[in-house]
Amino acid sequence: MDRTPGRATAPQFAQPPSSERYFTDFYHHLLTSSWPFLLFQFALVFVMANALFALGYYVDHGVAGARPGSFSDVFFFSIETMATVGYGKMSPVTILSHVLMSIEAFSGLIGLALVTGLIFAKFSRPTARVRFSRFAVVSQRDGVPSLMLRMANVRRNQIVEAHAHVIFARQELTAEGEDVRKFYDLKLTRQHNPIFAYSWTAIHQIGPGSPLYGATAETLAATNADVVVSLTGIDETFSQTVHARNFYQADEIVWGARFADIITRTAEGETFLDYSHFDEIKDAPLAISEM
Repeated sequence: MDRTPGRATAPQFAQPPSSERYFTDFYHHLLTSSWPFLLFQFALVFVMANALFALGYYVDHGVAGARPGSFSDVFFFSIETMATVGYGKMSPVTILSHVLMSIEAFSGLIGLALVTGLIFAKFSRPTARVRFSRFAVVSQRDGVPSLMLRMANVRRNQIVEAHAHVIFARQELTAEGEDVRKFYDLKLTRQHNPIFAYSWTAIHQIGPGSPLYGATAETLAATNADVVVSLTGIDETFSQTVHARNFYQADEIVWGARFADIITRTAEGETFLDYSHFDEIKDAPLAISEM
């Protein structure tokens, strides 16, 4: 089946201006930033703060040992002060420079404590590395049309007491003619997995009573439908709750398809999972009458 790979993304909603989002929850922004971007922000603030203090030293001419008119000397003196290195070749000699040095040293201590705490919180935060299939599929399973999606734990440990929760959402008209978004819990054939170590295919049987009963790819697209899968469990390494989530929009639900088998058995009788076919899907014709 020729399908263009694409990662499922969360639905887009109106957001406040970026500057407002940034400053109203600055700690959350830093905690959720990628490591390269977080370190870049730290480096940028470090350089800007030292440049500001260096400007004060430069205007005051109060650093002994600094070359006259050399901004680079007072800039590196500022770095030595903020980092409490103190090589001893340069030192403040005026009242203003002593005040600036005191403020900078105090700021450096506070900044070091804040950055250390933030890095530790980010580094120690438990996360789940769960891989979701690129597409959800609808095909026959045990003689019943079923919605299926696949998950895999890509860490070499186990998520114990794993729980999968799948939500189906679409736009509907109420009896009063109001266009609202409704959410439905999809019942799975197995919602709990005591040991989630490798792969897990979540299956929802589409029968009478299912919100997907009688639906087609066209009706899902027309109602802006999507499926949200959430997985929670306890990481056996950290003994803390971890979670993962993924979204499947209407065009990422493939009708009349099934997942390729990823279980491989060797000549010696050993069984292993071949994740190179994890996202691969194959045709599995599904008659409309079956729905």
